[in-house]
Amino acid sequence: MDISVVVPLFNEAESLPELCTWVQRVMVQHGYSYEILLIDDGSTDNSWEVIENLLSKNSYIKGVKMRRNYGKSAALNIAFKKVSGNVVITMDADLQDSPDEIPGLYKMITEEGFDLVSGWKKKRFDPITKTIPTKLFNWATRRMSGIYLHDFNCGLKAYKNVVVKNIQVHGEMHRYIPVIAKWNGFSKIGEKIVLHQARKYGSSKFGMNRFVNGFLDLLSIGFVTKFARKPMHLFGMLGTLIFLAGFVIAAILTYDKFVNHIYKMTDRPIFYFGLLAMILGTQFFLAGFIGELISQANNEKAVYHIETTINVDEQGVK
Repeated sequence: MDISVVVPLFNEAESLPELCTWVQRVMVQHGYSYEILLIDDGSTDNSWEVIENLLSKNSYIKGVKMRRNYGKSAALNIAFKKVSGNVVITMDADLQDSPDEIPGLYKMITEEGFDLVSGWKKKRFDPITKTIPTKLFNWATRRMSGIYLHDFNCGLKAYKNVVVKNIQVHGEMHRYIPVIAKWNGFSKIGEKIVLHQARKYGSSKFGMNRFVNGFLDLLSIGFVTKFARKPMHLFGMLGTLIFLAGFVIAAILTYDKFVNHIYKMTDRPIFYFGLLAMILGTQFFLAGFIGELISQANNEKAVYHIETTINVDEQGVK
């Protein structure tokens, strides 16, 4: 199969028929073999009924219904395990991503050899309350990751199949998939300027909670990228430095006691700072040691519960 189109969605019943028709038209026009995988992330409208109606008319459409709303990252994580296409295209269900961009993205993967290509909505139609946080996210992620993409959070992306089979996304980490891919050894990452269309149906799901969670996840991905495999490199280093500071204070106090004959050590605030530093240093070092044990022993992956699947092969991670 040439292409798997993955569409995570939450309450997008109105846009789904138009989106699937548009994708199908592009696929037929270019002669691609394909599948469209619709992931209903616990919608509370009639999205699933619309999906059932669509796949009854088109065998290329497949559906997965999550038991509740887990979030976009969970929907993508499930989809990545089930896709079959040599190239995987992800796009949002709100018609703000144009399926006409698929052939260009496909060629960048198959002909130019990119592992991952991210769309860049250079001209956006979003309100300023969304564009400003997006610019901050992109600036901070570029600085942290060393990946110079303009729009990390663009839902329109293309991947080699092997990339999606070897990454895990959770929380709000979907916006940092290029970082996760690079961390897993897929370093040829590019971008393509894509058309951004104004939302036609429904309302945006962006809110202040996603803004806050996004920055927290940025800190998490920064830590995971550098220290997940070797937590001792962080905690051990901090613990050693803090313990040494406490040890130096203890040495100074010992010198004062036996050389300068200053005996009331416990009356001096520096005594407690030194004691605290040695205790904290030991705790940090132990935290790093325990982290190393967990990192080596814990290989379990996140589990999400699916209520229903239609036309979806149950296949494991390649």
